[in-house]
Amino acid sequence: MMAWIQLIIGGGFIGIGVMTMCAAVLGLYRFHYVLNRMHASAMADSLGILFVIFGLMILSGFQFGTLKLALIIAFFWLAGPVSAHMISKLEVLINENLEEECEVSKDGDL
Repeated sequence: MMAWIQLIIGGGFIGIGVMTMCAAVLGLYRFHYVLNRMHASAMADSLGILFVIFGLMILSGFQFGTLKLALIIAFFWLAGPVSAHMISKLEVLINENLEEECEVSKDGDL
């Protein structure tokens, strides 16, 4: 009985993560502006991967592999926002027509 509960809860988290990633893919195709697309991909990077790996942690039980999966979540949550910020900063610096799409200060700060 406990294995079925573990399977249902873990599968639910994986399903939520997959749906979040599918919504992000839809956002990537639907948005026309690069910074909006980055927002959609960052959502998949942070929330989707969190739910999928958390579901895998529940399915695998509490063992040493669970700690490894928790460290993967921590790495994604630390590296994802930093890389997204650096890419958006680069877009602000090199895009000459950016003022037509959004407000940007003169010195290029976000």
